Amino acid sequence: MSPAAPPLEARMAELTRRHVPFVKATVVRARRPASARPGDTALVLADGRVEGFVGGACAEATVRVQALRTLRSGESLLLRISPEETADGTGEPVVEEGAVSVANPCLSGGELEIFLEPLRPVPRVVVLGESPIARALAAFGPVLGYEITEASGTDGITPEDVAGSQALVIASHGRGEEPVLVSAVRAGVPYIGLVASPRRGAAVLDALPLDAEERARIHTPAGLWIGARTPGEIAVSILAEVIQTVHGRSVEVDAVPETGSVTAVDPVCGMTVSVADSTPYSDEGGGKRRWFCCAGCRATYAKDPARYARADAS
Repeated sequence: MSPAAPPLEARMAELTRRHVPFVKATVVRARRPASARPGDTALVLADGRVEGFVGGACAEATVRVQALRTLRSGESLLLRISPEETADGTGEPVVEEGAVSVANPCLSGGELEIFLEPLRPVPRVVVLGESPIARALAAFGPVLGYEITEASGTDGITPEDVAGSQALVIASHGRGEEPVLVSAVRAGVPYIGLVASPRRGAAVLDALPLDAEERARIHTPAGLWIGARTPGEIAVSILAEVIQTVHGRSVEVDAVPETGSVTAVDPVCGMTVSVADSTPYSDEGGGKRRWFCCAGCRATYAKDPARYARADAS
């Protein structure tokens, strides 16, 4: 007998500890005969997997689609699911400020309101060096909600630290720079900054076993130009550049596969479902892949494909 699954609270703690992005979906209102009840909770992972319970297969398909969108936007959302037409009569989701209403044709007459809360890892910044600028970065980073990993030498930085970070800042005044810079570039770290004068920084880049495109990913001198002079001011300019880069290309957002945000229309009920490897109901016949919200729609289609030819061709 397999061990029972851990409670969702423990699972959330595990995902947070591992810096894995997910969405917490909580039922806040339910109208019978919906199978979910207020307080029911599920976690939606970046690959579309759903752990927990917020309703049957039809409701879960809608939650998956909307949750993956919130995971990319980073904004919480109140999801209203009803079997009735949405207010504009088009059948398309109606978006309001902080809420979206979705017509779910196969919901069994009930209604659900589900709060979707995206929980994305805080940016991790590796700071190499014991200089005043490095100490200022370590002091200011947590104020922004960043997780700072400090290291005084290359032995203190693991490949996992580099690969799993959103930013690497080297302020070691020439100590142990080259191997860490190369590792960060090859690991695809979004922001890589080298604290150095323009002349020394150029010399360091020229000596690296990287091509021109790879060298261009290293910011040196690190930081936005704001006229900074003191170690604290320079640290602020570097963190401003980190913010600019992280917001422009967030690892948490990029961690959500593009396939997770792609949708398809169920040819039977017309419902929008997410296209992902974890979507449980699909069919591949006649050389075309189709996606269904539930096993019932898939079975209905299989009985009479010609009836749904128009939707199937869209």
